[in-house]
Amino acid sequence: MATIEQGGRGGGVFQRFVHFLGVITMTVSLLAAGLLVVGGIWFIGQVPTQEVPIDRKADGIVVLTGGASRVADAVELLSSGKGQRLLISGVHPYTRAVEIARLVPVYQRVFACCVDLDRSALNTLGNAIETRRWVKERGFQSLIVVTSNYHLPRAMAELEHQLPDVTLIPYPVVTERMKNERWWSSPTTARLLLSEYLKYVFAVIRMRLDPEPENAT
Repeated sequence: MATIEQGGRGGGVFQRFVHFLGVITMTVSLLAAGLLVVGGIWFIGQVPTQEVPIDRKADGIVVLTGGASRVADAVELLSSGKGQRLLISGVHPYTRAVEIARLVPVYQRVFACCVDLDRSALNTLGNAIETRRWVKERGFQSLIVVTSNYHLPRAMAELEHQLPDVTLIPYPVVTERMKNERWWSSPTTARLLLSEYLKYVFAVIRMRLDPEPENAT
């Protein structure tokens, strides 16, 4: 009889432990979900919805390829004297400068003198690493960063990590859809922002775990 009672008490302790573990797990999950929601709201608030003219100059300009009209806007900034040179980062290995120049024929002359192509970057981290090398080789102290508005928070975070001593000036490229539509009314835009937010979170976690810039030499 005593053995049965001891077994019952042991089973009760185990059940209470399992219940406690379940409560802790649920609480942590709810807190994590809440943080993600709050962070998502903050992230969306950081995404510019309008293009703002740049009223200052920088030593250089970098444009991260991947979105509509990014390169054209960056070349226009270069042609207007906002920077000394332009780096187009993330160019396909087989794409030639002359092919890119055809996209903005009005400004073809600037390609001959003032545009550099980075063909090695495969992602935003790669963009930041190659931009760091370019900036250090040129001795630049300030940089205009051209990319799509939804990509800007992550791009700026990666570049700030690689170039903590360089002044970065954001230049968001905003499509007509994102200017005229609320993100919650467009499933496509909502999915794009969610995907970019998760990439941003993972990038920030990676940088916190590894505070030294990649390829810092």
